[in-house]
Amino acid sequence: MFALEGDYIFEEAERMHKKYKTHDPFELLDCIGAVTHISYEYERGGLKGYSTILSRTKYAVINGRLNKDDRRIVAGHEVAHLIIHVDVITSSPIQALRDFNMWDNSGRTEQQANLFAADFMLEDTDVLEAIYTEGADFFASARELYVPPPLLAFKLFSMARRGYEVWSPIDLDSKFLGK
Repeated sequence: MFALEGDYIFEEAERMHKKYKTHDPFELLDCIGAVTHISYEYERGGLKGYSTILSRTKYAVINGRLNKDDRRIVAGHEVAHLIIHVDVITSSPIQALRDFNMWDNSGRTEQQANLFAADFMLEDTDVLEAIYTEGADFFASARELYVPPPLLAFKLFSMARRGYEVWSPIDLDSKFLGK
């Protein structure tokens, strides 16, 4: 598990949703002025995406060989870095190079980016409806919400921290985008 600064990440995801009236990470990238590039230079099983800030311009690169749903999840993860990790990204001129290894990183920034993506992209009410549908299980709920099970686990973790009586049958896995 990891410690959060109160409910900062959830509150920031909600603030972005309310300010820009979207749950679409590609729209959010556009709203924050990020240059988004869908790249076909990487293999399907290779680099999924990265984000950086160069000369005060925010960039997000998403692997175009991923399916539509996976590109959306990667975009949610990358926009999270551009919103909640600006200081980390801009603290070093070689940060863009370090970002190429982020899928192997199980550190705090990756966990926070996944948590932000889950909170931004999934409404609490939609998740509750999906998990409490008669006969639904965790994995069916993830399919219904068009997210991989590990991202739903991050959302349920957030909801449990905020007092909802929900649980996940799988542990948080900040490396799930690298698989």
